Amino acid sequence: MFAYKYLMAFIHVCCSCLIFLCLMCRTSTDGIKSLRLITAVKTPYLPDGRFDLEAYDSLINTQINGGAEGVIVGGTTGEGHLMSWDEHIMLIGHTVNCFGANIKVIGNTGSNSTREAVHATEQGFAVGMHAALHVNPYYGKTSTEGLISHFKEVLPMGPTIIYNVPSRTSQDIPPPVIEALSCYSNMAGVKECVGHERVKCYTDKGITIWSGNDDECHDSRWKYGATGVISVASNLVPGLMHSLMFEGENAALNEKLLPLMKWLFCEPNPIGLNTALAQLGVVRPVFRLPYTPLPLEKRVEFVRIVEAIGRENFVGQKEAQVLDDDDFVLISRY
Repeated sequence: MFAYKYLMAFIHVCCSCLIFLCLMCRTSTDGIKSLRLITAVKTPYLPDGRFDLEAYDSLINTQINGGAEGVIVGGTTGEGHLMSWDEHIMLIGHTVNCFGANIKVIGNTGSNSTREAVHATEQGFAVGMHAALHVNPYYGKTSTEGLISHFKEVLPMGPTIIYNVPSRTSQDIPPPVIEALSCYSNMAGVKECVGHERVKCYTDKGITIWSGNDDECHDSRWKYGATGVISVASNLVPGLMHSLMFEGENAALNEKLLPLMKWLFCEPNPIGLNTALAQLGVVRPVFRLPYTPLPLEKRVEFVRIVEAIGRENFVGQKEAQVLDDDDFVLISRY
């Protein structure tokens, strides 16, 4: 009995220490607000449609080495909408466990259902994510008061980035909503896709903004006060995107990258990125439907863009190649 009491006391101390360490290691909202380059990272697949974690880990390492300070896990680019919540939370936890000491992990735990958003966000913070990304309720749109109430349910859980992308949700998050939420200590800022004037509207009020548009991020950063960008292009050229966000105005570099940025969004994201990474040999050419690869003429155009920018600036070691239609695997059951 004497030994048992000492054992239980020892376990209690150890648990208390672990809890203390976890609290000490948690990222503050200010720590998220300072990030300039955040990559909305792609999720690669095996031929049976499961996650290709080996390729995924290589992608994350490449982002770290290229200067990205954060990654969005399971966002639009990472096809979180094609994942089960079990897959989603597993990938967030895996990313934290393997890379959380070297890069900030921001889990997309948003949903058009407040109940699901609350539950997923609880799970995401439980597995260690540093911040949450939350889109406004889509399809089943709500009122202005409903938007505020939705976000108020998740903000107390931890640092939160709100994502405004009306082209996907079919509903703008108007400034009065963001201003009403800006008093919350966990409100890290907004990923804003509406444009420069909206960015300036917020930065003038001291609200942290990341551009959600690669082709606008240079000017948003250096002319309109954005902190940085949440980027798709940085999956491919993290070092160049780091330079664009950290090294001052560089119109020449921005102009050099614009053809790539426009190519990436010639069809809805992540179709272009998935095609590009496959042609660079960085991921397998596997698509979860309903996504399908870009047509042949666009695949040829990508190789020319790589040559113009310089292969050495892109991720991966293989030469860019034009894949045939038969090289791609389209998965409907996974």
